[in-house]
Amino acid sequence: MTKSRKIIIDTDPGQDDAVAILLALASPELDVLGITTVAGNVPLSLTSRNARIVCELAGRPDIPVYAGCEAPLVRPLVTAEYVHGKSGLDGIVLPDPKMALTDGHAVDFLIETLRKEAPGSVTLCPIGPLTNIATALRQAPDIAPRIAEIVLMGGAYFEVGNVTPAAEFNIYVDPEAAGIVFKSGVPLVVMPLDVTHKVLTTRARVEAFRGLGTQVGHAVASWTDFFERYDMAKYGSEGAPLHDPCTIAYLLKPNLFTGRHINVEIETEGRFTTGMTVADWWRVSNREANAMFIGDVDAEGFYALLTERLAHL
Repeated sequence: MTKSRKIIIDTDPGQDDAVAILLALASPELDVLGITTVAGNVPLSLTSRNARIVCELAGRPDIPVYAGCEAPLVRPLVTAEYVHGKSGLDGIVLPDPKMALTDGHAVDFLIETLRKEAPGSVTLCPIGPLTNIATALRQAPDIAPRIAEIVLMGGAYFEVGNVTPAAEFNIYVDPEAAGIVFKSGVPLVVMPLDVTHKVLTTRARVEAFRGLGTQVGHAVASWTDFFERYDMAKYGSEGAPLHDPCTIAYLLKPNLFTGRHINVEIETEGRFTTGMTVADWWRVSNREANAMFIGDVDAEGFYALLTERLAHL
C-alpha cells in the first residue's frame, strides 16, 4: 500500500477553500496533519469557524484546526465578503461547530510540525493569503529545507488580476508575505487564475454534486450555486472557477496539470501593480526559476476526480 502524503492546509474558507478541504479529507492518499487558518476571504474568527464546520461536515472532528494571523504582515486586511457572503460560507445554513479550536497558534504548529516530522515529508497547501507561511519561515528559517513542497493557489499571468487589474486576491492581500515565500527556496507549485478559470462550474457539474444525495454533495452544490453568481455577473461565464481545489487535485493527480518551471517575482511597490505575480513565462529575464507555474488543466478530469472523491464523504 502506498504511504499517504502528509500535508498541512493553510486556508481562509471561503466556499472553494471548503471544497478543497473536503477533497483532501476524502482522499486516503493524503494525511492531513492539521488545518491552519488565516484572515483573508473573511476575518480570522470566521475562517477559523468555517474550517471547523467543514471538518465536521466531512465527519472529521479529529482534525486539529489552529487559528493563525489575523492581519497581513504590514498592510490592513482586505476581505472578500462581496464574493463569499458575510459568513464566508454563504449558500447553505450549517450548524455552528462543536469542535473547539486546537490550543496554540497556527505559526507555532507549522514550525513544530516541520521540525518534528522527517525532512521532506510534509507538503504545505496554502489556499489563502500567505501570512502564516511567511511568518513561520521568518521566525524559523531552519524549516525551509524541511518542507517537501508548497503547492499554493495564487497569482495570475495571462488573465491577470481578479481584485485589481494586475493582482489576484490571495497575493494582493499580503504581497510581502508572498515575497518571502517565493524567495524561500522551497519548491513551489503555483495554481494561478489562468488555470482555475479553466475549471468552471456548469449546471451539469453542480447537479452532479447535488446528485450524490449526501449532505456533503448538497452543501457543495449549494456553495457553488452561491459562489458562481458573482463570477457569472463579472465575467459573463457559464459558472465560477473552483480555485482552491486545484491544489489538492494536483497532489492527487498531477498529470491533470501542465506548466513551466519559471521565475516568479512579487510586486510590492507598484503604483498600479501591487500584488502582481510577475511570471517570466517566456524566460526572458534570465532570473533563476523558483516555481512550477501551472498553465493548463484537464477540466473534465478535475471534475470527475472531485465528484468521485466527494461521494465517499
